[in-house]
Amino acid sequence: MIGRVGKALKYGDNINTDIISPPAYMELPIEEAAKYAMYPIDPDFAKRCNPGDIFVTENNCGSGSSRETAPLALRQLGIRTILAKSYARIFYRNCINLGILAIECKDTHEISADDKLQVDYEKGIIQNLTTGKSYVCDKIPPHIIELVSSGGLISYLKKKL
Repeated sequence: MIGRVGKALKYGDNINTDIISPPAYMELPIEEAAKYAMYPIDPDFAKRCNPGDIFVTENNCGSGSSRETAPLALRQLGIRTILAKSYARIFYRNCINLGILAIECKDTHEISADDKLQVDYEKGIIQNLTTGKSYVCDKIPPHIIELVSSGGLISYLKKKL
């Protein structure tokens, strides 16, 4: 099964929740707050972000607070896949609970901004359609794919109950 194809929105190490979702905008409805996602380091992020784009970072993605506004803002902008070398545990789980696949890949440093990527979740392979390179990533178990495909934990539980 091929997962998603999308353009890489690429960033480096330590992209924390305050960068993804700046605290100054947390009180806004998520539709408005998402316009300021990544604003401290990339004021044009929300304008450049398109549904299906893949958020790519390197080490320590999502560190900081446990608030869900960071993955909510990304989801509002159409991000459904994140690739990183490593994640803060709470951010990783919040992503999955909100319907975003957070996938570990040790080679994200080889991915450049705007590269077109194709992710095969079941096989654990990322194809860089721009460069022709392939990268190994975590395989996603079927129950997590089902949870994410349902739109997150709440939607998944509503279907099951």
